[in-house]
Amino acid sequence: MSLISFDEEIKKTYSKKYLIGVDEAGRGPLAGPVVASACVYFSTSCDFVNEINDSKKLSPSKREELFKKIITSSSLKLSFAYSSHNDIDKLNILNATLLAMKKAVIKLIEYTKINPLDVVVIVDGNKKIDGIDIFQVPVIKGDLCSLSIATASIFAKVTRDRWMDVLDLLYPNYQFRKHKGYPTKLHRDLIKKYGLSPYHRRSFSPCLIYE
Repeated sequence: MSLISFDEEIKKTYSKKYLIGVDEAGRGPLAGPVVASACVYFSTSCDFVNEINDSKKLSPSKREELFKKIITSSSLKLSFAYSSHNDIDKLNILNATLLAMKKAVIKLIEYTKINPLDVVVIVDGNKKIDGIDIFQVPVIKGDLCSLSIATASIFAKVTRDRWMDVLDLLYPNYQFRKHKGYPTKLHRDLIKKYGLSPYHRRSFSPCLIYE
């Protein structure tokens, strides 16, 4: 089944006019925010839909190329929200991620003025988003089968990567541009050498010993 067909089948199954796909980027890193994105397609006739895939399966250059296409397309609308490193330390990464997803969905609904009763929200993973009164369906590995979730994954990933590039300018010792905050050997070695930056997640086990 194609990514487009999957979304159409979900809408048909639950008798909904609109489908919002939600995904995140940045659950695993040791630094920076977790970013969530929500995406709704009003038309799938745009010429790039067949290029859309799970962001993890695309090269950085391809993600950037698609990012520029999706943000300028009139066929869809997107939103994003985030939970900071402080939110993550306070709430834990799962709850911080779900909070960012909640904020992204609410932003998109308010921006597009879609009637929530006409919407099914499909969430990448096995959890529903607490605190929103909209019909939801969790989809495990949804970024592999849903056009809307895969598009949201690209938007979230590129947005977060650019965020980490800014942190790289502020804290060049940590080389955030190279590893985007993920626990690579380089990143761990730099933490060992320089200690923690203000943007590291102090509740994550690799950071605890340097706190």
